Amino acid sequence: MAAPPPAPAAAAAARAGGLVLWLHGSAETGEQSRAQIAPYFSAAPAVRLTFPTAPIACVGDVVLNAWFGIPEVPITATTVRDEQGVLEAVEHVHEMLDKEVAAGTSPTNIFVCGLSQGGALAIASVLLYHKTLGGCAVFSGSVPLSKSFADRVTPEARKTPVLWFHGMADGVVLFEAGHAGCAFLQELGMACEFKTYPTLGHLLVDEELQYFRRWIFDRLGISQGTKDARPSSSSSNHEDLH
Repeated sequence: MAAPPPAPAAAAAARAGGLVLWLHGSAETGEQSRAQIAPYFSAAPAVRLTFPTAPIACVGDVVLNAWFGIPEVPITATTVRDEQGVLEAVEHVHEMLDKEVAAGTSPTNIFVCGLSQGGALAIASVLLYHKTLGGCAVFSGSVPLSKSFADRVTPEARKTPVLWFHGMADGVVLFEAGHAGCAFLQELGMACEFKTYPTLGHLLVDEELQYFRRWIFDRLGISQGTKDARPSSSSSNHEDLH
């Protein structure tokens, strides 16, 4: 009897390592995020990156890319969101996650991350996902769901570690919104590392991204060498609407 054909090694290798799903802020695109984030992982072929773009939405008289509606600026700890819109966006992220898991990626090797509105969608997606993921990184974001959603956060989701960055000088998503979001996660029993920057506004900067990369590498068990590489464009101003 002929031996069975070997498993497709190429397909298995394509799903080895980790995946970073990055969600951009409003009024941006996935390609803009790729230009800033991807260079930090250029020497790590074991980390795959994906940068989806939000659909076009009308915010008042402005047409822009947004994951869900923008209620007000600045975002505060008490801002009321369009939770139905948030949930629809979460479903879209869950579809991407389910597809990746079905293709063979371990959920614990998947990281959902984002800036501003993308960070808000990232944490909402992780809270409502039915599996434990590798981690969630929120940059200048907030939790866009009320505390009434706590009962919907499964024990598996509560095991996903969170890394949160927020500048105390942020005038778009106020520091109080980020601090309250992290406190909410801790009330759920989740591990949330909260990194604060006293003079940082609504920006994504090299210091954050260097730490973010180390955090991803640590969780994937990737050797980081002795020196961090710094991309030529090390910071960018992201004054998006949310």
